[in-house]
Amino acid sequence: MQKKVLGRGLKALIPETSGGSVREVIEYIDVDKIKTSRLQPREKFDDDKLNELMASIKEKGVVQPVLVRRIGGFYELIAGERRLRSVKKLGMSTMPAIIKDVSDTEAFQISLIENLQRENLNAIEEAHGYQRLIDEFEFTQEKIAQAVGKDRSSVANALRLIRLPAEIQELVSRGTITPGHARAIMGFQDPKAQIKFAQLIVNKGLSVREAENHLSRQSQVIKKKMISSKDPHIHQLEEQLQRIVGTKVRITHGKKRGKIQIEYFSPEDLDRILNLFISVAGKHNN
Repeated sequence: MQKKVLGRGLKALIPETSGGSVREVIEYIDVDKIKTSRLQPREKFDDDKLNELMASIKEKGVVQPVLVRRIGGFYELIAGERRLRSVKKLGMSTMPAIIKDVSDTEAFQISLIENLQRENLNAIEEAHGYQRLIDEFEFTQEKIAQAVGKDRSSVANALRLIRLPAEIQELVSRGTITPGHARAIMGFQDPKAQIKFAQLIVNKGLSVREAENHLSRQSQVIKKKMISSKDPHIHQLEEQLQRIVGTKVRITHGKKRGKIQIEYFSPEDLDRILNLFISVAGKHNN
């Protein structure tokens, strides 16, 4: 089965020579002159997989060159850190590399996509990678989606993972729970409740479906309590607003004043809601 290429692919991100040739020049460079990059999106390396790679390199050599760029008198690694680590552990002095002149943005994007294509990143590392594209390189979620070949909602859902408490992120990172479990945990708004639910999932070994069913039961209990204590008219208004804006709405009504809370899940979702209000206001003014 041919592996799906993400986004524009690495070739589209790596500038070609001025002559337009696609031929890559492979050079053998000193391992000691290759420095790892702060742009590396990967945070953890599996020792077993590293040992497998070392055994393969010991038998066959480095089959695929690493990708680097020149920084002063050294080379900064763009893609291939597992290969570099393996070569160093094996005591090899040189390794094949392709040298490219790329910007920080291009280097990080290449590294991120290469790791995604190899399925080397866990869900938390992937989310942190997306967040760095936003924070450091001013990417939008739409631009990230185009770059990595995913729809925008997948990027948005990935980014939501790093809004969870650090303890839960670590469980996802280690593979103790899955991103599916994490999405169920997001059903609780309070961080303490989220951590408690995560511990329940781990202790009872709940599947994602079982976790979702548990969340649904808890939500129904809470909803019934809220409905029973809430003015029926206010509850009806909440449901009407939810149908209009397409997201959760909560009205808190006091004796003299109150507030309306409207949930949104991304900047794009907020823009959608604001545009809806602007559209309604325009029709009203006309």
